[in-house]
Amino acid sequence: MGGNIMLPWIMIRKRKLREGGGSLATPPPCSYQVSKLVVQKFGAVTMSGELESLEQVLQGHIPGQEIKEVWRILYGKEPGILDLPDVAVNAASQGQFELKGFILEAATEQLRRPRIVRVGLIQNKIQTATTEPVVEQIYALHKRIATMVEAASTCGVNIVCFQEAWTMPFAFCTREKLPWTEFAESAENGITTKFCQELARKYNMVIISPILERDESHGDVLWNTAVVISNTGAVLGKSRKNHIPRIGDFNESSYYMEGNTGHKVFQTAFGKIAVNICYGRHHPLNWFMYSMNGAEIIFNPSATVGELSESLWPIEARNAAIANHCFTCAINRVGTEHFENEFTSGDGKKAHHDFGHFYGSSYVSAPDGSRTPGLSRVNDGLLVVELDLNLCRQTSDKWNFKMTGRYEMYAEELARVTKADFQPDIVRE
Repeated sequence: MGGNIMLPWIMIRKRKLREGGGSLATPPPCSYQVSKLVVQKFGAVTMSGELESLEQVLQGHIPGQEIKEVWRILYGKEPGILDLPDVAVNAASQGQFELKGFILEAATEQLRRPRIVRVGLIQNKIQTATTEPVVEQIYALHKRIATMVEAASTCGVNIVCFQEAWTMPFAFCTREKLPWTEFAESAENGITTKFCQELARKYNMVIISPILERDESHGDVLWNTAVVISNTGAVLGKSRKNHIPRIGDFNESSYYMEGNTGHKVFQTAFGKIAVNICYGRHHPLNWFMYSMNGAEIIFNPSATVGELSESLWPIEARNAAIANHCFTCAINRVGTEHFENEFTSGDGKKAHHDFGHFYGSSYVSAPDGSRTPGLSRVNDGLLVVELDLNLCRQTSDKWNFKMTGRYEMYAEELARVTKADFQPDIVRE
């Protein structure tokens, strides 16, 4: 229902801008009419029972002048609207994925030119049933991503990031090894990396490709890995997931363990980037170390479900951007994935065939605390955001979090905490 009734927000915005008016804070009449139709008939809930987006509900119920103040309080400084080309809008319409574009600006400086980079965040559903042959599932996802990356290229995207383990269902909840471990492939020479290398060369685009990695050089061990591919098509390197969840149906430690690549930062043609995979966003020190190694943009490709983490989702990546004077890009997969065999969650409840709803809602946060609206909770989407990396230093100069960080004190105390004979420093009467 959502793909047929809800026009992509950027399509509506482009039409309104051509007519000479409109802003993010005051949605155009056609957007209001569409939103009201869905709210009136379905309560802003899709046929699957999932809310399309919180932002859509707010836009449909709060008057124009008040919504401007609501956005300021919730999201900070209002982002600019990125005018995207008709070819991209048409591709989104034909491909049935959402397309949004925003601008996060910095102040003009006298000695430094603007350091403009466009990032693309892609969220998507799996494209076939989880019972289909492994190769067919992978190639169906390759085909879907190729379409969306092509649209991103027409929008001038320099760096694109896919969701966690994007070439497969998030099947670790099942605790089954086959066929799911068959999705693992080499980070350097696998079919997915070769596929991404072709896209990177074709579109002059840095690609972050999070996959299930099989390290054939070290005992066929599996890892949750993001492969970073340069705009030249070369494999720049890889970053493995530092923190592995042991909660709910996230049975990932049955497949792979904590990564061993540390907190690598990749110098690209468009800026210094890092990849903090999924569960790592719950760990402030994880973000911190990427930042201390010089990251200007930290991507957080994820696969997380509503019941567990949705109330945390809008907060964590945004807080990391603020605390570390950098941009953060939070990407979550979308949809509900069904598996042939039932599995339990260790909570005494009945066995089930799905993990829960992956709620999408991908967004970008700036160092000054502002953020973009998110993508849909239910639909595939491409979020294009133009950043000025000068905002990192400008915000650091304003707030001085790193200057006032007292890192030597924390380093000393953490060194004590990690020793076997540590005793908490508690003063008692």
